[in-house]
Order: sequence, then structure tokens, then C-alpha cells
Amino acid sequence: MALPQAVPNPAVMQAVEKLDYRVTIGDVATRAGLDVKLAQRELLNLAQSAGGHLQVAESGEIAYVYPRNFREVLRNKSFRLRLQEQWQRIWKILFYLIRVSFGVVLIASIVLVVLAITLILMSTRSSDDNNNDDRGGGGMVFMPHFFYFPDLFWFFSPNYYDERRYEQRQGSAEQPSMNFLEAVFSFLFGDGNPNARLEERRWQTIGSLIRQNQGVAVAEQVTPYLDDLGKGYRNEYEDYMLPVLTRFNGQPEVSPEGDLVYRFPELQATAFRSRRENQLSDYLREFRWPFSNATSGQLTAAIGLGAVNLVAIAILGGLLRGGASALGGVVGLVSFLYPVLLAYGIGFLVIPLVRYLWLKGRNAKVEARNALRQQQSLKLKQGGPDLARKLAYAQQFAAEEVVSEQDLAYTTEQDLLDQEAANTRKLDEEWLRRLNQGDR
Repeated sequence: MALPQAVPNPAVMQAVEKLDYRVTIGDVATRAGLDVKLAQRELLNLAQSAGGHLQVAESGEIAYVYPRNFREVLRNKSFRLRLQEQWQRIWKILFYLIRVSFGVVLIASIVLVVLAITLILMSTRSSDDNNNDDRGGGGMVFMPHFFYFPDLFWFFSPNYYDERRYEQRQGSAEQPSMNFLEAVFSFLFGDGNPNARLEERRWQTIGSLIRQNQGVAVAEQVTPYLDDLGKGYRNEYEDYMLPVLTRFNGQPEVSPEGDLVYRFPELQATAFRSRRENQLSDYLREFRWPFSNATSGQLTAAIGLGAVNLVAIAILGGLLRGGASALGGVVGLVSFLYPVLLAYGIGFLVIPLVRYLWLKGRNAKVEARNALRQQQSLKLKQGGPDLARKLAYAQQFAAEEVVSEQDLAYTTEQDLLDQEAANTRKLDEEWLRRLNQGDR
């Protein structure tokens, strides 16, 4: 019985697609920021699962070739992959419902509390009027009208911004990215970690740096993208390079003067001619954590509604302590839910305040780390004779091996005997060409 194959790494599949379906281990390790050994294992797994092929150059370097419809092939073969894709679609819907639920609860809380207050006041007024009638007075029943109900359908409308703010935003490039209900969630909990891909960006940048230098690097070139250089960091201590060597299978080389440079053979092989690489940033920049990506108007509305909700809950609490909970109906229901409504009303304003204070401290640490990496970048730009000597020594290890389809020793796309016959014909043609040149 065949064992089920592991689902290929999504980062590897994306890298293969972006690199036009023909890659080397170094290509994928650089593009996806993956460990070289992991990239090799995942490329083999993808080749086995999706019908990929291996092309071996005369130098021994290997290129992996995949069909352009490999995702469809995987989807047809793997129930687990189909299940994952289906769950991703379902989770997007569920998460959206979770996000908007906090806004819905806020609106529902205000409506319930205001309705309960209105019913209590109406009941109290009715009792007063009855007492006046018993005394012969000519009382008058009235409906309280000092509560303002906003147009709730306005907030729920998916075209809220287009319908209500089109004239204000006309000619402006700024476009809101979330509706009001989503903005409530953003006000409460923010919009996620802006540095969730920090490690991925770190290793992608370091891999690209090494590739741009044809598979070699010195420590000073890498430090602007690293953290934790050590308390006793000095130029001669380069223990912080060990994670880079481990990830990209690097080899240290020592110059006659005792300088260390680092060579990465796997990153020197590529399946395509050198391309114009994207401009690398001078150092790895962490993003500040924003309080919210909602607009200022949305945040103001959320704070205002939260304050209205809390004040209304406080008023209701006073009325319920006066015995109004005995009325039953909606008032009884709200009385039963009162502890939950009170906790939600307080939390709605306290949670963002605590988060705001927490983010101030977190962003200070982000800026401190950015400043340290920027400092390493400035040292690199300043250079010096020692750095120039190390860079000159590193150049003798720089190389780029292109696994060309014209110089293959073997490929799994063809039968071995056919390939040997083709190689023989190629050698015969080369021999005849040289013979003809000798006759001339």
C-alpha cells in the first residue's frame, strides 16, 4: 500500500510559479527564503507529486522542471490539498463574519438598551398618568423623543463610503479599505501583525544579497539584516553568521590575513541567466504597529458609539435597581443580559486603551531594532581598508553556474538510451565540425 504523499510547501510552489517553472535549489531557497536542505526536499516532493522532471547539467548541477498546470495536477491527486483549499475559502468567510460580529453586537447592544430604557420610562409615565386620572387630573401620555437613532442601514450598507462620502472624497486617491463593522473590530483588536513575514523577508533579502554577489558574502554585508549580534559584538566575532551558513549551506573561507569570507555553492547555481534583481533595502526595516487601519472618521464613530453604549448601560442600571426588571418582556431579557452588556460596554473602551499603551512600548522597541540595523548599514557604506581587503578576497570565490537546457548530461524527461544516443550524435557532430575546421 502506497503511503500518502505530503502536501508540497506553499512557499515552494509560489517560488516555482514566479520563476517560470524551471528552477534550481538555490533559486527557490533565495526566492522563498527557505533552508537549502528544506528547499531540496520540497522540490523533490513537488516533482514526485506533480510530474516534474530533473535536468542534470554536465557540471552536475540540477534543475527542476514542472508543468505549468502542476497545481491542477496536485488538486486532482490529493484530497488533502482540495480540503485545504476549501477550508481556506470557508475560513475567509468565517473570519469576515467574526470581524463584523463585534460591530453588530455594539449596534444591537445600543438598540436593546435604548429600547429597554424607553419601555421603562413609558411604563413609569403610564403609572404616573393613571395616578393623576385617579386624582381627577387630565394627564397626557407621551412618547419620549429625546433618543436619537442613527440610520443603521447606512452603517450596514456595503456601499456606505460610495453613498455617503462620495462628494467628500471626489478627486481624492484615498479609498477606504473596510466598512464600518470591520472598523469596529479594527478599533478593538487592530489589524494583525504588520511584521508577520519579517523572517521570510529577512532570509529572502539575505539570499538575494548573496546571489547578487555571485554566491559569496562577508559578514559586514549581512549584519544590516540580522538581529542578536551578541553583547560583545566586534568585527572579529562573527558567530552571528552561523544561522546564515546553516540555512544556505555556506562554507567559511579564511584569507592569508585571517579574514573570513563565506561561500554558498548552492546559491551559485541557477536555472536562468542573471536577471536584474530588485533593489535591496539598505537594512531590514520592521514596520511600526498601527493602532488601526480604519479611517479617522470610522474610529471617531466607533468611540462615540462605544461611549453612547456605556452611558446608556449606566442609565439602564440605575433604572433596573429601582425595580424596573420586574416588567418582563424585553426589559426582563435586557435585565438578564445586563452583566454581559456591561462587561462588553466597559471592554469596548478599555481594550483599545490598553492596546494603545502597549503599542507605544512595542513600537519603541521596533524603532530601536531598526536603528541598530541602520547603524550596521552605515558602517558598511563607510567601508575602510579592512572591508575592501575582505571584499577583494571574496571575489575569487564568486561564480555563477547556469544550468542551461543546451548542456544537459541527463534529464528524466527522456529515456536513458535515447539520451545516450543523442549525446553520441552531439559528440559526432562536434568531432566532424572540428575535423572540417582542421581541413581548412
